[in-house]
Amino acid sequence: MKKVIIFGLVIIVIFGALAFVTSYQNKQQSAGNPFGKDRIAQSTINQLDDPLYQNIILPEELDEKLEAGESLTVYFYSPECEQCNLATPILMPVAEELGVEVYLYSVLEFTQGWDDYDIEGTPTLIHFEDGQEALRLVGRADTETYEQYFRQIVLEQ
Repeated sequence: MKKVIIFGLVIIVIFGALAFVTSYQNKQQSAGNPFGKDRIAQSTINQLDDPLYQNIILPEELDEKLEAGESLTVYFYSPECEQCNLATPILMPVAEELGVEVYLYSVLEFTQGWDDYDIEGTPTLIHFEDGQEALRLVGRADTETYEQYFRQIVLEQ
């Protein structure tokens, strides 16, 4: 019986040590992240160095811009969304090619975005004109659709 208890304690200590090391590594990797949070999801950590995910906007910044009546385009995404991971490599190069600044809002890290902007699914691209929603594109699209969206809605304003 003693051996079973000792074996059980060793397993508990090993799992505890693994949990501590994993937590410590995640905290180290997420230090200084653009989300302004102490802890972020592993899927977000995995995208920190990806050039497609650099123009992050925080909820407070977005609120300020909209209250000031600015015009801007916001891409609501989740690092855990398969469709987002397929859409972003299409969307961001099109935006860059056309000279359109697209802000990225992670609904994984800032879950209030779901309710604040009536996001029903990701990816969702919203263009705000004078602080008000002008047009929304929901779901993954192809290059031509993103080009048309930017040319008709964003670039003609």
